[in-house]
Amino acid sequence: MYEWVLAFHLIAVICWFAALFYLPRLFVYHAMSEDSLSIERFIVMERKLYRGIATPSMIATVVLGGWLVSMSADYYLSQTWFQLKALLVVVLIGYHFSCAVHLRQLRDGVSDKSHVYFRVFNEVPVLFLVAIVILVIVKPFS
Repeated sequence: MYEWVLAFHLIAVICWFAALFYLPRLFVYHAMSEDSLSIERFIVMERKLYRGIATPSMIATVVLGGWLVSMSADYYLSQTWFQLKALLVVVLIGYHFSCAVHLRQLRDGVSDKSHVYFRVFNEVPVLFLVAIVILVIVKPFS
C-alpha cells in the first residue's frame, strides 16, 4: 500500500509544482497586459489554474504526505531531513496562498506589482523544489 500512496503523492506534488511554476508566469503576462480582452483572459486562466489544479493538488499532496508519514511516523518524525522538508512544505503552502492574494489583486486591478516583480516571484518555487528533492533523496543530517 505504501508504494501506491507514494506514487499518488508524487503525482500530486508534480501537479502542484507545475501549477506553481505556471501561475506566476501568468501574473507576469497579466501585469504586462494593457488591453481589456487580454486582462480578462488572464483573470480566467489564473482562476481556473489556481482553483482547478493548484489548490486540489496542494490538498492531495498534503493529505497523501500525511498518510505516508502515518505509515512510518516514528521514523519520519525523528529525522532532521524530514523536519526541514516539512518546514519547507509549510512555507510553500504560504507561497501558494500568497499567489491567491496576487490573483485577487490582479483580478481587482489593484496590484502595484510589476512584471519584473512577478518574474522574480516566479522563481521561488524552483528553490523549494531543489531543496525538498535534495532533502528527500540525499537525506542530509540523518
